[in-house]
Amino acid sequence: MQADKYDIVITGSGIGGLVSAALLAKEGYCVCVLEKNKQIGGSLQTFARDKVVFDSGVHYIGGLDKGQNLYQVFKYLGVMDKLKIQRMDEDGFDRIIISGDKYEYKLAQGYENFVRQLLVYFPEEETAIRAYCDKVKETCDKFPLYKLRTHGLFEEKADAMREDTRTVIEEITDNLKLQAVLVGNNGLYVGRPDETPFYIHALILNSYIESSWKCINGGSQIGKILAKNIREMGGEIIRHFEVKKIQVQEDKVIYVEAADGRKIYGDIFISNIHPAKTMEMTETPIIKNIYRKRLSSLPHTISSFLVHIALKKNCFPYIKHNYYYHKEGEIWNLTDYTEDNWPLSYAMFVPPASENDEYGEALTIFAFMRYEEVAPWHDTFNTVSNENSRGENYEAFKKYKAEILLDLVEERFPGLRNCIQSYTTSTPLSYRDYIGNYDGSLYGIAKDYKDPLKTFISPRTKVQNLYLTGQNINIHGVLGSTISALLTSITILGNEAIVEKIRNA
Repeated sequence: MQADKYDIVITGSGIGGLVSAALLAKEGYCVCVLEKNKQIGGSLQTFARDKVVFDSGVHYIGGLDKGQNLYQVFKYLGVMDKLKIQRMDEDGFDRIIISGDKYEYKLAQGYENFVRQLLVYFPEEETAIRAYCDKVKETCDKFPLYKLRTHGLFEEKADAMREDTRTVIEEITDNLKLQAVLVGNNGLYVGRPDETPFYIHALILNSYIESSWKCINGGSQIGKILAKNIREMGGEIIRHFEVKKIQVQEDKVIYVEAADGRKIYGDIFISNIHPAKTMEMTETPIIKNIYRKRLSSLPHTISSFLVHIALKKNCFPYIKHNYYYHKEGEIWNLTDYTEDNWPLSYAMFVPPASENDEYGEALTIFAFMRYEEVAPWHDTFNTVSNENSRGENYEAFKKYKAEILLDLVEERFPGLRNCIQSYTTSTPLSYRDYIGNYDGSLYGIAKDYKDPLKTFISPRTKVQNLYLTGQNINIHGVLGSTISALLTSITILGNEAIVEKIRNA
């Protein structure tokens, strides 16, 4: 018999929600996670086509070597020992390729190796490359939770939050090619000139330089392991429960209500949904209109278009690294494409082959895409439990875009088309429907170094027992959302003792 009241009710089973649930269940709370879709995990979700598993969002993960930040959290939560992962190429987890340039510039694991590999192409730039590494490490040190340290002061972070990625990189080196290589994988965070704070670049890149991994058979295993552990600790996960209303009485949430009228009661509520959407569902005068408007007006990062390719057997070589391509001179303007010059960049991810290491079974190609391109189909909705066709025009649009993208990739990887068994595509609408945000935004609210407090969202809300978590609270990605969940849990627990437990796991 399912209880109708829990200590903690969490809306949304993305990694922020699941990690919050697992951390608090370990602290003895009775937790319940609500998910609107059939599959849990948010961006951790996978899907299969032609008997090949594709990741919807998590193509590789950093910080999973013994003692590193994500390793320690996963170890503490009982995930690490069950995770099937493969270390990526240590001499170049990412390779940056640029139009008109024959080289593949390698970004390597381990800081000394990172310097060594870049010196192959930039022998005169050792001082600059070392200065870059020092700057990344020094910036990361200013974020205590990221380093699993307690008693951090906001002032430490505040200085780092006001530095602009482009300015920092240009101050380190005036070599344009080296600049382009150092930010060449900015698809990881959508680097924008005069906007993206350097700390976002540093926290993300540091985790991959420390260690880079691919999930064998996809990232959904992380969600499944967390879910199993949550259930074993007495927690519940209820799928097909789409929260439509967060009911407040006086200054507290009493229950959340589903579209079909079901209600779940609790003492504490955590929303892993976009903060603006959370506020839309929460009717109370306690939350002022000025705060609601601020949240709904915050700009989002761009969305994406992906081509997921099932490869013919023994045709395309398996590679233990990713490729990031951009058109020369466009590194800071990759999202400012026009219809005529799209795409200005792409990334290519090859998931680990389950049978052999010689040939790849699949390939995902990723490019930026603005939501406005799919706006004509805004009113259509499509998930596994609700498979509706968006119509012939939409299918034609996807095919047209996929062929343009494949033509560009074929220039650098001739013969790729001959290795394609079949392909499927994802657009900003796919992300909107599966992840549950407004516009398929890749990484949620866009941070801006010029006004860091504007996009700083506290896990606390004005409603006494309603908290927020997920990528919009801190930074995005598996690591970022995990740190956000840790921050939310500390806020609820009222102390940082849990950080010590994680560090000593």
